[in-house]
Amino acid sequence: MVLARWDPFKDLEELQERVNRVFQDHFGRGHAGERTWAPIVDIYEDENNIVLRAELPGMRKEDINIEVTKDSLSITGERKFDSDDKKNYVRVERPYGPFARTFAINAPFDASAVKASYKDGILELTIPKSEEVKPKKIEVVAE
Repeated sequence: MVLARWDPFKDLEELQERVNRVFQDHFGRGHAGERTWAPIVDIYEDENNIVLRAELPGMRKEDINIEVTKDSLSITGERKFDSDDKKNYVRVERPYGPFARTFAINAPFDASAVKASYKDGILELTIPKSEEVKPKKIEVVAE
């Protein structure tokens, strides 16, 4: 007789897989447009700018909207599902449908100078800081 180490989580994982299969078989894969999602975002700042990078792979720039107010920045849009009837999807994991993200910007910035670029599925927004926010070096004068 060979002894095998008991893994308490193995039974739970197998049960979870069986339950998932039952729901997928019974209810189908669901309608991709019904899911809600939000793009993953990184924000950093340097001396002159606040930079926001959002992951939006598979989108066209025409489907992305950016709105700037005096103290916030909003990104909205919709990733459309390719509903080509010739494809028989077995699994759909990428999120589709509308999204909206709003970010408070707690530093004065020049809304008219915000720049947006979209390359390789990454939306990059460069938000220039106002002069009053940029650090200034003060020289100490000895008397």
